[in-house]
Amino acid sequence: STPSSTMAPKAAAGRGGEKKKKSVTKSTKAGLTFPVARVARTLRFMRLAKRLGAGGPVYLTAVLEYMAAEVLELAGNACRDNKKKRITPRHLVLAIRNDEELNKLLGGVTIAAGGVLPNIHQVLLPKHKKGSKEGKGSSQEF
Repeated sequence: STPSSTMAPKAAAGRGGEKKKKSVTKSTKAGLTFPVARVARTLRFMRLAKRLGAGGPVYLTAVLEYMAAEVLELAGNACRDNKKKRITPRHLVLAIRNDEELNKLLGGVTIAAGGVLPNIHQVLLPKHKKGSKEGKGSSQEF
């Protein structure tokens, strides 16, 4: 009696014998949420070069995911500051224009229905009178 004869017979190879392995996406392998394969396909169709490496689309997808997360986090903070629950184009503009690096990157970008940052030039503000404490001159306090 040889060791191989005591072992259980193997399942027949071919159809139905072995279960198909679950496919693992490139995004899952890279630990990303954004689709790596879609970015790779877009890069191929853009024909930027004759050949495309395997790491390029992964890196680009990671950068895109990071940028989206950064903008959404800042816009969510602006949304919460305005006591709202839904991010609007206004919140995106406030987030981008108040962040120095994002403002530099998206300086020439106009967001529809976003508006502008609230800003009143110092010259246009009313002058404070240092002598009077009662403030009889104006009806509003600044």
